[in-house]
Amino acid sequence: MEQETQIYGIRAVLEALESDKAIDRIYIEKGLQGSLARALQALAKKKGARLSYVPPQRLERFRDRNHQGVVATISPVKLEEYQPLIDKVIGSSDDPLFLLLDGVSDVRNLGAIIRTAACTGVHAVILPQSGVAPITADTVKTSAGAVFKVPLGRCPHIKDAVFYLQASGVQIVTASEKAGKILYDANLKSATALVMGSEEKGVSPAVLKIADDNVRLPMSGTIASLNVSVACGVFLYEAVRQRLG
Repeated sequence: MEQETQIYGIRAVLEALESDKAIDRIYIEKGLQGSLARALQALAKKKGARLSYVPPQRLERFRDRNHQGVVATISPVKLEEYQPLIDKVIGSSDDPLFLLLDGVSDVRNLGAIIRTAACTGVHAVILPQSGVAPITADTVKTSAGAVFKVPLGRCPHIKDAVFYLQASGVQIVTASEKAGKILYDANLKSATALVMGSEEKGVSPAVLKIADDNVRLPMSGTIASLNVSVACGVFLYEAVRQRLG
C-alpha cells in the first residue's frame, strides 16, 4: 500500500464508492464482520473495485487512523469501462492500435509502457481488473504524465477484451518467447491489439490460445528475454514503422 492517498474506515470507503471516486484497491481485515462490512464488500464488487483480504498486522501501521479494518487506495487516474472505450476508438480511427497488458506487476514498468504507448500513438491501453500493477504516484512519474494522455480502460479479464476486440474486427497479436513466428513477419498495419504479458510468466496460455497471431523477438546471446517495458517498446515501434511505410 504505497500510494500517497488512502481512505480509512468503513463509512468513508463506502461514501467514496458511492461517489464513484477512482478507487484502485480496498484492503479489508480478514474476518471482518457486520452489516456495514458486508455492504462495503457487495458495493465494491458491483463497482469493480479490487478487494484484498489481509491479516490485522498489514493494517497495524494505520492504527492511529481509526481504520476499522478497512483501508482503500485512490488511483490518480479513473479507468474507463473497456467496451465503450473500444467502441469509441474504433468509431474514430480507421486502423486503431490497442495495447493490452496481461499481468504487468511492476508500477515502474507500467509507467514506462504507458509512456511509450503515448509516444507511439496507441489509441487505448487496457488493463485487467486484477493481477496488474496499480497506477500510483510512481507510475505517474515514470510515465512522465502519459497516464493522463492515453485513454486507459479496465476489463474483468484480458480475455474479455480480446473477445470483444475480435468481434469488433481487431486482430490480436501476442508477444511470446515460444512463438515460431518473429515480430517482423507480422502484419501490424490493420486494426491491431498487441498483448504483452507479465514480467515472470508472460502472456497467459488462455490468451495465447485464442490470439490471432503469436510472435516473438529474435534473441541472440545468453539472455533469454528483455524487460517487458523494453520489449513493449520494440513491438510498438515496429507497428509505427509498418504504418509509416
